[in-house]
Amino acid sequence: MLLSIKAKEVLPIFIFDKTILDELNCDDKRVDYIFKKVLELKKELKKYDLDLAIFYAEVIDVFTFLKQKGFSCVYASVDYDNYARNRDNEIGKLVEFNALFDCYIYEPKEILKKDGSCYVVFAPFFKEAKQQYTKEHALKYEIEKNILSDFDYFDYINEFKENSFIQKSLDIKSIGFVSNSIKYEPAIKKLKSLKTKIQTYEEKRDYLNEDATSNLSLDLRFGAISIRRVLRELISLKKQGFQTEAFFRQLVFRDFYASLLYHFPKLHTQDFRSYAPYMYNKEYYERFITANTGVPIVDAGVTQLLTTGYMHNRVRMIVASFFCKHLMLPWQKGEAFFAKYLMDYDAASNILSWQWSSSTGIDAQPYFRVFNPYLQAKKFDKDALYIKKYLKPLKGLEAKKIHDEEFLFSNSIKGYTKPIVKHKQAREYFLEEAKSFINN
Repeated sequence: MLLSIKAKEVLPIFIFDKTILDELNCDDKRVDYIFKKVLELKKELKKYDLDLAIFYAEVIDVFTFLKQKGFSCVYASVDYDNYARNRDNEIGKLVEFNALFDCYIYEPKEILKKDGSCYVVFAPFFKEAKQQYTKEHALKYEIEKNILSDFDYFDYINEFKENSFIQKSLDIKSIGFVSNSIKYEPAIKKLKSLKTKIQTYEEKRDYLNEDATSNLSLDLRFGAISIRRVLRELISLKKQGFQTEAFFRQLVFRDFYASLLYHFPKLHTQDFRSYAPYMYNKEYYERFITANTGVPIVDAGVTQLLTTGYMHNRVRMIVASFFCKHLMLPWQKGEAFFAKYLMDYDAASNILSWQWSSSTGIDAQPYFRVFNPYLQAKKFDKDALYIKKYLKPLKGLEAKKIHDEEFLFSNSIKGYTKPIVKHKQAREYFLEEAKSFINN
């Protein structure tokens, strides 16, 4: 965020929002990532004779305080989830709020039907997005010369409640979190590696042992790289003869989900349509979140999430389908589980993806489409290398046995449980329940 008192006199600020952070575990990897990036930003701003005021407090308390100091307007990149929109509206009641739509390619009201309504199917949304695309969407922002406001970074420390902000001690422990030894690859380096991946991106991105994706989701989510910068790289690669359409399509899909959440805020928690009586089964849920379902690809994916904060996108689809259709658990529980651990958690992408998998959302997969986790694993992890990486008890087992449901049911494997359900039976039961639910 950037506040100003008068023309070209500014104060860059960053707020560690207590409302959000108080709900997280002290070892949350995302906070560590953000903290490190904020310190990098503070250092970078000093190259331009600027600085960064860092707060740990309730957002409204910060703006109430800054308004008293004479700050009158703020410029900030906005997000579309309910909490962010409500927060920004409250800030706008205190100071002039200038929204910068820089998280996504398009503004939320930019890609609409001729009658002004929102697209609810991706194909026409993508078609319209391509037609609306101009060079302005990849615009490079020029850095202007600004004057740093005369702001005392230390004297106001007592004007906040105890432990409510950090400034003197720029240490993550100051906000109640712990650091880790993870070294994050710079976003710009990941972007440059697209040149070696983008030509085969569409055909390889679903295979679990191919380093075929950009790995930029975390950086895009938290603004470590601008979506505009990514677009400029795609333009450059396209001029060099590379195929960029498939990757661009995925970026637009990200916009599509953000647009849906913006126009249909009830989707945060509610189904757009209902196909089956999803219900909470405590045993099923506990076995799922502890990677103890006995279905290798599912348990490997959950283990990856719990230990690294990541999960391959293809595995996310397999896992979500299994959660909703084999175990018949409500997607909201799965979404909340992902929200707790995903490093690149984005409300729009996560919520709408879970609704897609459960067949309850807008433009969702048909309810009768139920992923077979064994066939999916065999296709995208043929040699079970991904599974073996995260499930040590299966390391010495042949891949064909790992992909064989009957073998897993019929044999005891030391350190690993038998499958919680059988695919065929679970699928048939789900479809019967879904048809009965629809007919009634």
